[in-house]
Amino acid sequence: MSSDHGATTSTADEGDYSIRVRNVSKIYHLYDRPQDRLRQAFLWGRKKLYRDFWALRDVSFDLKRGQTMAIIGRNGSGKSTMLQILAGVLQPSAGEVTVNGRVGALLELGSGFNPEYTGRENVHLNGAILGISRGRMDQRMDEILSFADIGQFIDQPVKTYSSGMFVRLAFAVTTCVDADVLLIDEALAVGDVFFRQKCYDRLESLRRRGVSIILVSHAMNDVEQFCQHAVLLDRGEELFKGSAAEAVRRYYLLEQEHLEQKVAGSANSASRESDHGQFEDTGEFWPADGAFVDLSAVTQVSNEWATCTALALCDNAGRPAGSFEQGATVSVFTEYELLRDIEIPVVGAVIQNDKGVIVHGKNSLQFRTEVPCGLKAGNRVRFRQDIKLEIAPGEYTYEVGIAAVSNEDYQKLDVISHVDMHHRTLRLCHLPAAGHFAVTYNQQHGSAQLLHYGVANLPGDCRVVGVSSPAKVNRPVISTEPAAKP
Repeated sequence: MSSDHGATTSTADEGDYSIRVRNVSKIYHLYDRPQDRLRQAFLWGRKKLYRDFWALRDVSFDLKRGQTMAIIGRNGSGKSTMLQILAGVLQPSAGEVTVNGRVGALLELGSGFNPEYTGRENVHLNGAILGISRGRMDQRMDEILSFADIGQFIDQPVKTYSSGMFVRLAFAVTTCVDADVLLIDEALAVGDVFFRQKCYDRLESLRRRGVSIILVSHAMNDVEQFCQHAVLLDRGEELFKGSAAEAVRRYYLLEQEHLEQKVAGSANSASRESDHGQFEDTGEFWPADGAFVDLSAVTQVSNEWATCTALALCDNAGRPAGSFEQGATVSVFTEYELLRDIEIPVVGAVIQNDKGVIVHGKNSLQFRTEVPCGLKAGNRVRFRQDIKLEIAPGEYTYEVGIAAVSNEDYQKLDVISHVDMHHRTLRLCHLPAAGHFAVTYNQQHGSAQLLHYGVANLPGDCRVVGVSSPAKVNRPVISTEPAAKP
């Protein structure tokens, strides 16, 4: 579960890094028959009886102290192989890995535990592997047991544990051994919502103490909200490294290759609006040219079916703005040029706070709004979303994007589940870091007012009434006179 790995770097600048990976590759030899392995040893390289399989190929990245990073990708992309190399379980075939400090690793379920030992014995076993004395582990035992919350099972063999109990104990041990780098491979997916909340609170406290964390997960919401950076792998190769939000958008593009023909295949036969003047005079308000953002420096993640041509953030009077009072309405305007025919456009916006938590995310499907059908390449889609900012004062970023679904799926919107519709949606163009804005205190009655606590203001109502005291006749009479002597 944990190990010491790597050497301390020599310069102050390099000392800021917990992990440095340079051109790391891992190759495996695949044999069709087991006996070919033995035959190969006697051929002295004259003939190859195996095929080369590159689990990783020329992957490079850095991680500073106190930063969080995700490694994402489809199954078989090399994510777990990369974590095992960082943990020292595997050696790379080529390249260099430098890890400064002690590594805590939650890799495969059960790794580092002896199934015949009790939970308590496995706690001491992992401490011994790390060079931590039994006495020190005993000092941390109460903290470990409190976090794991498995009760009397701590003194039962771990082979009798459920997967949830196993992960709770493993996570508790790994995060209580003063690791400098923490590696987690899908472990949080096993626990329930309460366990995940407790885990992320623990991870956030470790990050604030300077622990570097690498997470491998297929839960993209977790990646976006917890991780600052991400590396996207595909078939062992590094496709992207940078912000977690952009990496997630690029990951979704990989997952949707099978949708392209379905979404565009019947666009020619779909009912069309008149091409002429379709978006020129709709009667909808559109901001003046000076309100729009310069998109030349804004990253667009696209499958080359669409591109964003206009973006503006305005107040309720249609004026460009970057700061809004709590409770005010912001209007997000976007325009996209279609580079391929599509059937039904899906357009939306997402708002995140400074901790990466998504506080709002909604698209045209969820609004059940009317949309054009059967759009040709060259047409433009204009979108406006009005959002009442009943959120906490602070700094926020926003993301915009356009996707597409087939007309057939759109007609079944009320009977197809969100999960199914998500997998049938073809993502065309996303701006994962479109811009930012501030929410300030509401200036009601001339003074700064806080309209609610917490991240968001949930719809609801309250009532306060006064209730008179119950009549004294309904109360038992308690005498204060001393009892008479018999």
